[in-house]
Amino acid sequence: MDGIHDLGGRQGFGPVVRDEVVFHAPWERLAFVLAMTARITGNTDDFRHAIERLDPALYLTAGYYGRWLAALEVRLDERGIVRRDDVDAVVGPTARPDYTPSIGLPVHAQQGGPRRTLDRRPAFSAGQEVRVRDLHPTGHTRLPGFVRGHRGVVAIVHPAFVYPDSNAHGRGEDPQYVYSVCFRARDLWGESDHVVHVDLFEPYLEAA
Repeated sequence: MDGIHDLGGRQGFGPVVRDEVVFHAPWERLAFVLAMTARITGNTDDFRHAIERLDPALYLTAGYYGRWLAALEVRLDERGIVRRDDVDAVVGPTARPDYTPSIGLPVHAQQGGPRRTLDRRPAFSAGQEVRVRDLHPTGHTRLPGFVRGHRGVVAIVHPAFVYPDSNAHGRGEDPQYVYSVCFRARDLWGESDHVVHVDLFEPYLEAA
């Protein structure tokens, strides 16, 4: 879905600061453990989508593990495991995260890692020019907005992986090949001479 979480390539948010510290406070460590160990039927993609669906003001101010904690409450509430009213009774209603409902939730937990084997060949090959489709899905997607509609060249053809756009909503794994596509920064932002490589699933691309 399109939202404030898609910050890649946007102006006005300052430089990216490299921070090697994993946990800045004890509560962040606890939030990580809770998110990783909660017995929720779902997958990594629907967890990411829960973060995407947080209210924009919360997303921008909660910090990395603050988003994890809010997304955990969203997932627990949507599945009826822990109601937000019960959380409010302990920590107060001001902590309640606002969010956009999902268009669908997984009903089975994903088994194993995301890599899959397909009985068909990739649609594109290394060195081929492609265009990124200008898609605006209402559900989860791993397609960054700053490359939509732009042309690039396939640099690497990766194996197939579970397709997040369907997996996040219980619509099946629908494995797709992934391509490392090389873009000229000048084509994306109108300036600079460097290149940018973005990994993109096959349904995001079309022949140029």
